[in-house]
Amino acid sequence: MSGKPNSALAQLLQQAFLALRARQFDIARQLATEALKSNRTDRNAVLILAHALLGQERAEEAIAPLEKAAKRNDDPEIETLLGHALCAARRKSNGIAQLRQTAARRPPYLPAFQELAGQLANAGEVGEAIGIIEQALALAPASVDLQLDLGRMHVRNNNRAKARTILTFARAAAPGRTDILTELAWAELLDGAYAKAADTYRHALGLRPHDALSRANLAICLMEMGERDGGEAALRSVYGGRPQMLSRAALTLAASSHGRFFFRPSAAAKFLGGEPERAATP
Repeated sequence: MSGKPNSALAQLLQQAFLALRARQFDIARQLATEALKSNRTDRNAVLILAHALLGQERAEEAIAPLEKAAKRNDDPEIETLLGHALCAARRKSNGIAQLRQTAARRPPYLPAFQELAGQLANAGEVGEAIGIIEQALALAPASVDLQLDLGRMHVRNNNRAKARTILTFARAAAPGRTDILTELAWAELLDGAYAKAADTYRHALGLRPHDALSRANLAICLMEMGERDGGEAALRSVYGGRPQMLSRAALTLAASSHGRFFFRPSAAAKFLGGEPERAATP
């Protein structure tokens, strides 16, 4: 290897990784490009560069370095990211073909199944996406992440009962994961099981109290259960004087069968801010 010594290259890659994690995509791209001048075949530099380009919505530019890296080595992570980049660059058929090839590897690389299922679902092939995740689960039945993905796919396919069953198993396996709790609660809410959904949302909020979306959905459950005061209190907590949350909170109020409708945003803001009500109540 010519150019920078190994220690300098490692430091450069560390800086690039930190920039990428901070979503400073342009800085990450520049640092990864500099690293590749030192070592054209550095795997980590290629990955960081590709992720940075994807973060900048420059998927087409990410394809070439990933293709070169994929040709050099049998690397399922590189191949999976290449499949993602191809799909993001509107070369979906090529991307899905790449992902199918990577998912056929043994030993299995589970993220390839997850990426393939996500791309198929985005293309409207939710049934096939469910089959892909089921194949992955047959290979790794203890994977909670795959159970979560399968539950989400069933919610997307409007099979809420199946989703609830799968997500309940996932919750038992990983009771502290808020992503599983919120997905299960959403499936329960959609299925009209408002009391169960409210309990699940409360559990999730106990672990992550500042999750505004979960608190807004809890408000829906409470209002559908006839607990209007509790629901409105939850929405006031969501709004909390934050203008960016006004639309979400007002929509939640209007969507509930026991909610309220405001003709003017200013009226909704006053109500959610705790000022005297001046809105029509159905």
